[in-house]
Amino acid sequence: MREWWVQVGLLAMPLLAAYLHIPPPQLSPALHSWKSSGKFFTYKGLRIFYQDSVGVVGSPEIVVLLHGFPTSSYDWYKIWEGLTLRFHRVIALDFLGFGFSDKPRPHHYSIFEQASIVEALLRHLGLQNRRINLLSHDYGDIVAQELLYRYKQNRSGRLTIKSLCLSNGGIFPETHRPLLLQKLLKDGGVLSPILTRLMNFFVFSRGLTPVFGPYTRPSESELWDMWAGIRNNDGNLVIDSLLQYINQRKKFRRRWVGALASVTIPIHFIYGPLDPVNPYPEFLELYRKTLPRSTVSILDDHISHYPQLEDPMGFLNAYMGFINSF
Repeated sequence: MREWWVQVGLLAMPLLAAYLHIPPPQLSPALHSWKSSGKFFTYKGLRIFYQDSVGVVGSPEIVVLLHGFPTSSYDWYKIWEGLTLRFHRVIALDFLGFGFSDKPRPHHYSIFEQASIVEALLRHLGLQNRRINLLSHDYGDIVAQELLYRYKQNRSGRLTIKSLCLSNGGIFPETHRPLLLQKLLKDGGVLSPILTRLMNFFVFSRGLTPVFGPYTRPSESELWDMWAGIRNNDGNLVIDSLLQYINQRKKFRRRWVGALASVTIPIHFIYGPLDPVNPYPEFLELYRKTLPRSTVSILDDHISHYPQLEDPMGFLNAYMGFINSF
């Protein structure tokens, strides 16, 4: 007679196989509307999703929004309408490997490629010669640093940056505190393909919820929207590849932090101080020491890593105060 654990294993195998092929969740009406109102452009044979709204008539101002990891451009939906009341064009994209954009695998995802995709989008929209306000969060902060470096090198074909506003991004490797799952996945070990394949909504929601403040955590429906964006095009299977940005940030610290330290354009940082990923006060002390010319908005002490979702009005007011200051 077979051992009981062998029998259990044989019974579990078809269940596990079925589980691993569970289709992604259906899009909520709000997320479906976001996708339907957006567009795609092609970058080197890859489809990139973006939003482009026309706001204030007669204004020359353009703002480009760069989202964080592991979510998408939908992170900006709570402040989108407010931005259209100030800017003529409000533009956001899903980076390659995120949201509704393509998620090729295997693929060497890099911050350099994501920056090139932002430049390609602006060329596609005919805005390559316009002055651009950049508003970024988390992973998007690192992409913004690379764009800033290219702008400072005065390379032809690069976008012209008018202002830069960062928010709750790990721009300093030494003060960044990645989550346990991120640590496991970023090193690309033998566990990575297993962990990404086994990742589900329960694991995702339990991992992401703690980076929100105790009074501003997302509802279950909001978490499902985030998870739907990740599962689209089997995005959970490329998370380990996307997380290589953590290693890239260490390797290119001098390039990217140096670009910020020598900045001459208006620069601002919006900070949710309860952020466990970029903890207070270590992060803020290093930021102010490195960028003494930058202004900073510190939101309420219960706001954490996703300030534009946790306190959209406070975030929007802080950003408008910065934009209207120059």
